[in-house]
Amino acid sequence: MTLPASNASQAGATADTVAAPALPARRLRASLLVLALLGALLAAGIVPRLHANATLASRSADAAVTTVATVQPGNAAAIRELILPADVRAFQDAPVYARVNGYLRRWYADIGTPVKAGQLLAEIDAPEVSDQLRQARADEAIAAANYALAKSTAARWQDLLDSRSVAQQDTDQKVADMQAKAATLASARSNTARLAQLASYTQIRAPFDGVVTARNVDTGALIDAGSAGGPGRELFHLSAGERLRVYVQVPQDASGMVGPQMQAWLTLPQFPGQRFAATVARNAGAIDNVTRSLRVELDVANAGGRILPGAYAEAHLSAPQASPGLDLPANTLMFQPQGTCVAVVGADGKLAIRPVTIGRDFGSHVEITEGLHGGEQVVVNPGDGLLAGDSVRVVPVAPVVPVAQAAPAAAPQATALGQAK
Repeated sequence: MTLPASNASQAGATADTVAAPALPARRLRASLLVLALLGALLAAGIVPRLHANATLASRSADAAVTTVATVQPGNAAAIRELILPADVRAFQDAPVYARVNGYLRRWYADIGTPVKAGQLLAEIDAPEVSDQLRQARADEAIAAANYALAKSTAARWQDLLDSRSVAQQDTDQKVADMQAKAATLASARSNTARLAQLASYTQIRAPFDGVVTARNVDTGALIDAGSAGGPGRELFHLSAGERLRVYVQVPQDASGMVGPQMQAWLTLPQFPGQRFAATVARNAGAIDNVTRSLRVELDVANAGGRILPGAYAEAHLSAPQASPGLDLPANTLMFQPQGTCVAVVGADGKLAIRPVTIGRDFGSHVEITEGLHGGEQVVVNPGDGLLAGDSVRVVPVAPVVPVAQAAPAAAPQATALGQAK
């Protein structure tokens, strides 16, 4: 059906009226959508950057604070032990020289031969000494005869003087002649004894019980008396090794531990794992002005002869420490113009530089005798850039275990040479 023209116009006007308010609403929604999209894009680009900036600032602040590792000082060992090279010598050691000139007739002991005191080692052929002894005995006989005659003559003159038959002067002369003859006889006897003693030196005998360690002559060799010629004139060398003297040079800073309380033992490379007991016998009582060390003598029983005189040995000396200090790793030390120092972290996280005094040196660890009280946080491997008052961050590390406490010295075991200390 066809509507009238008037109705058609009214219908068109109504449709335009409805469409007019819908157009701004769609534009508003589109604008909001565009704004939301732009906001999402801005958020996607700005927020990560802001977060990155915040992270960078935080990390920069963290990097501005130095990170350090610290340790707490422990107690140093209460026992002080020294390991020093030792000079092992026989308790008695002597070269044997000739006392008379001549030729070696025969020898009876070679190297390695055990000998007793007075045992015959060699004989020297010295005929001129025997001739001199015979001459001296003849002179002694003449002096004895002259003295006997002078004595009897003086006795007769004494008897004649009692009867007033001779003068006092003549009697005194006879008595003086007797006394002179007595002195001549005494001189002859002394010369005979000297030559007899010299003749006895043609027999070379051992001065003490020991072992022959050197024989420097053979049969027929020309022997010169005396020792002025040096080692070349030495006939034999004897060593008594049943007991040993061991000499140790103790440094001056450790000389205070030498005393009755000190224990000692030896170790030798040819006997790994074995300890030989030693006794502190004596010390020099003075510091050597060249080596700045104290000479200490140890006595070692060597009944089995296992330790040979002249061997290389290490002497282990131990004594209680009167006032042990604190133990720190050596890599905590700082060497400043004012002396040796350590860096300590306080409760507020700030550094303090403290001067310290070093006592014993354990190698990788040192003893601190002054400057610390214990319980401090001491910086490990402090760099030169650390200054007092700097703020630091502490990284925990394993506690310090002093070397002497980690591997305490065990008591020496009993050996074939005696009971260990």
